[in-house]
Amino acid sequence: MAANQGERTRRRLSTAERREQLLSVGARLFSESPYDEVWIEQVAEIAGVSRGLLYHYFPNKRDFFAAVVERESERMLRMTAAVPGVPVREQLGAGLDAYLEYVRAHAHGYRAFHRADAAGDRAVRRVYQKALAAQERQILAALAADPEFGPAFEERGDVRLAVRGWLAFTTAVCLEWLRDPEPALEQVRDLCARALLGAIAP
Repeated sequence: MAANQGERTRRRLSTAERREQLLSVGARLFSESPYDEVWIEQVAEIAGVSRGLLYHYFPNKRDFFAAVVERESERMLRMTAAVPGVPVREQLGAGLDAYLEYVRAHAHGYRAFHRADAAGDRAVRRVYQKALAAQERQILAALAADPEFGPAFEERGDVRLAVRGWLAFTTAVCLEWLRDPEPALEQVRDLCARALLGAIAP
């Protein structure tokens, strides 16, 4: 009887809901252990599905981890999306607030995303690097369109390097903040904002 009830429970999830459930489990496991130490059987067991069903959604472990990384990348891109016509200085604080709330609420996914760079699989690392490049382009586009910071692109060749360094800095700060949440979100926000504005000031 219990097994039949479990089968009925599993069928209630739509394809999208089941995929999201599996990715959530994967994000937690990959955030806690290196890529090589996570087994696909663990994911299936925790999610309460057969290994065959998991492979129906994701052909192999590489594809599964890549999907976890892509999912978190899409979330982060939404968090860093610029508001057209609004000066960078005005939206930086609000944007960082939203981003840090995301980091705090999706700590497992955030850690899993940044573990991808250390994964031994080159294909997984390419997914991660592609995601970071998309973040970088999004920030650079917002700066280029800004009346205050846009002219710096004409005069300086180090703006892209500054943004890339700021992304690495912000990642390091956020990962440390997740380990030690003692600083208030507002303090972390102001630290990150000062770092960016200081790096790109005309």
